[in-house]
Amino acid sequence: MLLLVIGLLVFVGIHLLPTQTDIRRVVIERAGIGVYKAFFSIVAVIGFAIIVMGYHKAQLHPGKNPVLWTSPAWARHITMLLMIFAFPLLFAAYLPGRISAAVRHPMILAVKLWALAHLIVRGDVASLLLFGGLLAWAVADRISLKHREAAGLITIKSGPVRNDIIAIVLGLLAYAIFVKWGHPALIGVAIIP
Repeated sequence: MLLLVIGLLVFVGIHLLPTQTDIRRVVIERAGIGVYKAFFSIVAVIGFAIIVMGYHKAQLHPGKNPVLWTSPAWARHITMLLMIFAFPLLFAAYLPGRISAAVRHPMILAVKLWALAHLIVRGDVASLLLFGGLLAWAVADRISLKHREAAGLITIKSGPVRNDIIAIVLGLLAYAIFVKWGHPALIGVAIIP
């Protein structure tokens, strides 16, 4: 469980850096934007890798990962429904259009939906740490983004409707592939029996 906590601290910690605008500005002035982005990316990937290892290890040792609640069987349908929206939002973050303009920060909303969807069906301590921790970070980050946007530090991009259509089609396609093959192969849990 400690490995999971360390991974979350590293991953969330580096993602909190942009919320500290003065610190971020000083780092960019001293090191340059390229070094800042490279450092940010490397630390985020390391944090993510530690999270994956820590969560996997926690799932292998159920005695050290107690179950706090068990969801009813129908709860998985709510999870699947929420994830249908999360995937297109993920693509909309990289394809600015009307969706990104309307929701302001589609990546953060996708993370919130993903985390909430998984909290509904996963009641063990490791899942609470992972999904609850990332949900809390996403909520805090969205609040920070709202303040940075109001201060003029962030601008919201819009784009053609074609980007929305592409985001929806790619998102739904990615969702179908992930449900059928990706989740069982990468996570080890079959979504569709």
